[in-house]
Amino acid sequence: MSQVELAAEMGVSRQTIHAIEKEKYSPSLELAFKLSAFFEKTIEMIFYLEEGKK
Repeated sequence: MSQVELAAEMGVSRQTIHAIEKEKYSPSLELAFKLSAFFEKTIEMIFYLEEGKK
């Protein structure tokens, strides 16, 4: 699936998907839940918080 297709499915821009993939942007809680449901994975399996990062 392309970034464009995923962005359309999630209702966000391709740039948002790109930034999330490159760890330059943390998604909203709503978007994190949407991605979790879409990929049928837990949020913890998709995203993680690095030590010392807020």
